[in-house]
Amino acid sequence: MSSISVLVVCLGNICRSPMGEAVLQHIANERGIEMVVHSAGTAGYHIGEEPDERTTATCRKHNVPIDHEAQQVKESDFRTYTHILASDESNLRNLERIKPHDTTAEIRLWGSYLDGKPIADPYYGSMGGFETCYQQCVRYSKAFLDQVVGEKPSANL
Repeated sequence: MSSISVLVVCLGNICRSPMGEAVLQHIANERGIEMVVHSAGTAGYHIGEEPDERTTATCRKHNVPIDHEAQQVKESDFRTYTHILASDESNLRNLERIKPHDTTAEIRLWGSYLDGKPIADPYYGSMGGFETCYQQCVRYSKAFLDQVVGEKPSANL
């Protein structure tokens, strides 16, 4: 399934989306699914920065590898990735606004694969918000993979 490539998007690309990138890649790897996962922000506030230390700490707590430098969504991303997953409605609207006419990526709210809920930005809150974000990323990653890739082959045997 190397034809699947995903860009997880939030605002600044230091909290939700790098965590989502790490979690989605980790779960795909656990399932033996080959795919490319990256993340970016709709704003350029933190370009070149590492993820928020609370994002990194939360991933490490759950043994999820994370290695990322913040970047901003580029026009070419809309043709490079097969799926662009927005963390919330505001970022989804920003993506829809900036997408080029020749977009080939499917652009959706990440939560639309499960419960339709946004991932709340934990930046101004406590560690509890980062744990909530992590748990949503896990659930949304599983739901995304179930729908896009399908169940594991053993489920159909």
